[in-house]
Amino acid sequence: MTVSTQELLLSRIRDVPDYPKPGVLFKDITPLLADPQAFTALTDALAELCVRHGATKIVGLEARGFILAAPVAVRAGIGFIPVRKAGKLPGATLSQAYELEYGTAEIEVHAEDLSAGDRVMVIDDVLATGGTAEASLELIRRAGAEVAGVAVLMELGFLAGRNRLEPALRGAPLEALITL
Repeated sequence: MTVSTQELLLSRIRDVPDYPKPGVLFKDITPLLADPQAFTALTDALAELCVRHGATKIVGLEARGFILAAPVAVRAGIGFIPVRKAGKLPGATLSQAYELEYGTAEIEVHAEDLSAGDRVMVIDDVLATGGTAEASLELIRRAGAEVAGVAVLMELGFLAGRNRLEPALRGAPLEALITL
């Protein structure tokens, strides 16, 4: 990714102070999504990472990860698999609980959507503490698939999600287009 692409993406991310609670500086990607040039540049950059790392499927993490991962899957010519909050998918699912700063959560994937031989790239908008991404890697492996890597638009480095995720990656790459 070129410096100019990174600058374009950064210029379309809006800071929202004190959201969702006082003291938090929220990084709003909706201006980026509304700009077709920036959204296309983001889609192309993520698709290139998927191709480079040999992904055969893309997992998008609910909810903003869906918005990014679906066009990347189309651009890269590979399948898109949604990983959802518990109770949102019909049929047989695999689920994985994980720790949050304030409790626990659970994510699910359709059991039949991933199988041995799949190389899966996980895509999300932000890597914060790494809990959701870590749980998704466990789900992918429990389904019998291989992790091709994790790709995010933004990594919030001060939250140390990379450190938490490193053991779960087992050598697979973690690619952040922007690190803040």
